[in-house]
Amino acid sequence: MFLVFTLQLNTLNLVSRDEKIINKMSRYSKKQQVSPETQDESLKIAKATQRPGQTKEQRKLIAQGIQKGIDLYKKQQKEKSRELNKKLKQVKGKLNQFDENLEVKPDAEVIYRQSFLAWILLLLSWGGFAAYFFMCKGVA
Repeated sequence: MFLVFTLQLNTLNLVSRDEKIINKMSRYSKKQQVSPETQDESLKIAKATQRPGQTKEQRKLIAQGIQKGIDLYKKQQKEKSRELNKKLKQVKGKLNQFDENLEVKPDAEVIYRQSFLAWILLLLSWGGFAAYFFMCKGVA
């Protein structure tokens, strides 16, 4: 009697454990659920392109085809985005390595020296303008 009870209990535990595993598997299944927005959008497109005499079933099939196309497009765009992110990470990693290897060492000090020639030419030009201005005013 005790042996039969434990066997029944063990089989119940196995069944419940198998159900948990199946639930987990169905939660992480490869087939993704279609978003309601995509369904609505595909149905709107199917209604917009509906021909006279087309049945509701035919329209649903067309909507499903459009929906699959939208899903495929989104999948391709996600894949492209992942590829671009991978390439971007690689480039950033290479730049970081390059920056680490690059050390800035000043070889020589730069000394800025003012040229007196520029100041002399500036003063002479202003003096020439002032002299021209006063001479023209004195003539008139």
